[in-house]
Amino acid sequence: MKKNGFLCTKLIELDKRWRIGAVSYLNTLPFLLGIEQSDIMQRIELVKDYPAKIAQDLMDGTIDIGLVPVAIIPLLKEAHLVSNYCIGAEGPVASVSIFSQVPMEEIKTVYLDYQSRTSIQLAQILLKQYWKKDVEFIPASEGYIGKISGTTAGVIIGDRALAAIPNFKYSFDLAAAWVAYTGLPFVFATWVANKPIPEEFMKQFDIANSYGLAHLEEVIAGVPANEIGYDLHKYYTENISYQFSPEKKKGMELFLKSLIN
Repeated sequence: MKKNGFLCTKLIELDKRWRIGAVSYLNTLPFLLGIEQSDIMQRIELVKDYPAKIAQDLMDGTIDIGLVPVAIIPLLKEAHLVSNYCIGAEGPVASVSIFSQVPMEEIKTVYLDYQSRTSIQLAQILLKQYWKKDVEFIPASEGYIGKISGTTAGVIIGDRALAAIPNFKYSFDLAAAWVAYTGLPFVFATWVANKPIPEEFMKQFDIANSYGLAHLEEVIAGVPANEIGYDLHKYYTENISYQFSPEKKKGMELFLKSLIN
């Protein structure tokens, strides 16, 4: 009976449609291209949203796997890193910055982008420990970017950050600051499951993820011309680093330790 029960469980795992949440930003398009063109689509339900929403879905259990801000990992009852890929940076990332009209030494107030837990916590760590700033933080809501002026700065992430670059006199790249401060790369998001996932499925999932990374020109061709005004080839090949390398894992562990302490 135990053997039959084991076989039944394995069959359920093979037939299960896994609920997967992915961020709907330019930096995830290589993953999405591969996933959406793969046969794995027959085995999943794909949800797209901004990072904090996908993170909440994973914590609530409404999805099984999410490309989530790494800051939520300690908040999960059960967390499994399930992929060899991530959204990381080994230098300037361009799409996660503090934007300001004044130099860093003049900033007094900082809006915190509501779309990502990791980025705002990274900003708080760097402002205190790297830039040695004592500033007032304001939780932001939609429309806050228009309020960034004078000595008030703001954390902006994702596609909106790339679009904001020409509009501000100063931008302080958070990935570049982290690398300068720690000597390690930074991981903004990675694929995390809230339950064990069969190895067979995860192998297929990684193959799907890797397709878009091997076909970046196809990814770029699918983005409407001049939508952002940033060099997407540079973004995908120089700013974003997708391999979840041992050095990135060290950087992620240091960041999570910084959150605890």
